[in-house]
Amino acid sequence: MSKIPNGYEIIQAFESFSPKKLAVEGDKIGLQIGTLNKKVENVMVTLDVLESVVDEAIAKKVDLIIAHHPPIFRPLPNVTPDSAAGRIVTKCIQHNIAVYVAHTNLDVASGGVNDLLASALQLQNTKVLSPTTEDKLKKLVVFVPLSHVEEVRDAISSAGAGFIGNYSHCTFNIEGEGTFKPLAGTNPYIGAVNELETVQEKRIETIIPTSIEKKVISAMMKAHPYEEVAYDIYELENKGEVLGLGRIGTLQNTMTLLDFAQYVKEKLEVDNVRVVGPHNAVIEKVAVLGGDGNKYIYDAKFAGADVYVTGDVYFHVAHDAMALGLHIVDAGHYAEKIMKKGVEEKLAQFASKNKWNVQIAISTTNTDPFTFV
Repeated sequence: MSKIPNGYEIIQAFESFSPKKLAVEGDKIGLQIGTLNKKVENVMVTLDVLESVVDEAIAKKVDLIIAHHPPIFRPLPNVTPDSAAGRIVTKCIQHNIAVYVAHTNLDVASGGVNDLLASALQLQNTKVLSPTTEDKLKKLVVFVPLSHVEEVRDAISSAGAGFIGNYSHCTFNIEGEGTFKPLAGTNPYIGAVNELETVQEKRIETIIPTSIEKKVISAMMKAHPYEEVAYDIYELENKGEVLGLGRIGTLQNTMTLLDFAQYVKEKLEVDNVRVVGPHNAVIEKVAVLGGDGNKYIYDAKFAGADVYVTGDVYFHVAHDAMALGLHIVDAGHYAEKIMKKGVEEKLAQFASKNKWNVQIAISTTNTDPFTFV
């Protein structure tokens, strides 16, 4: 049976995909307007929160807006109808619309903005362009009676444990003898109070990323029959998944810079791009970073990119790129609109899994401030 979720449930699920801890320091993320302590029947995903977007949300009876760009990026001196920011906040409060922001954490997240851009450009063998964090690995060891080995192993594997490269459900298992004596006040699954019990058990070992440790432990506890589960967690030196800003990969086929610029327009659905570099240059290795990518031209060059796809490139930064021999295709900041469909699909997956009765819509308001004449 389906149910109407509250705002906290939706955001908790969303943050399992795009956790706040991935955001760069000082970024303005999280709940910015309203409350999550309410039932949410309609969610709208948008790149920006302009007054026109809020008007669209009001018309669609939206309860929660999930945005990429924060409507409140600097402290507001006041909230009055005399300013655009004041009208946005006022309208949201009046119509009980909560606004939640996932900015650089959504850029960094696996499957987030930069992965969506790289996927749209059909880049192969992609890697992180500018690492910001590593999801460190730990080893989980749990002791399970033979009757529940498969159940516990499946539970922790389904929760995300045991991934090594492109292999899943990786565990090591060895059988042995476990002993315990249930004391007064216990309710043992096996054995009797004040009697020493010997049980055939299996030791299951597997690897877990730190980011999902609590999720895996919770799944293990639910599947394990014992009242008190015996398990150990060890920190490992093994390299975990590296996360960060931007992606770099290779094209399926080489093309000229001019052809690649047309390709970017088509794949990212933008009307115009700016190009830095000779149009006949051969392009194979591509770096991409959504939004303002001025700071990362050296990362792109040192990673071996032939061309760097980003937005908001400054005049002098373009000169610096030319001096480096790095070509640029500036697709504009609005290319990040790709996140609307990606986030909508992710939320739909969460809704289906949790049997939520919630409608998820993509904002149709064009928030690109630029036109070309």
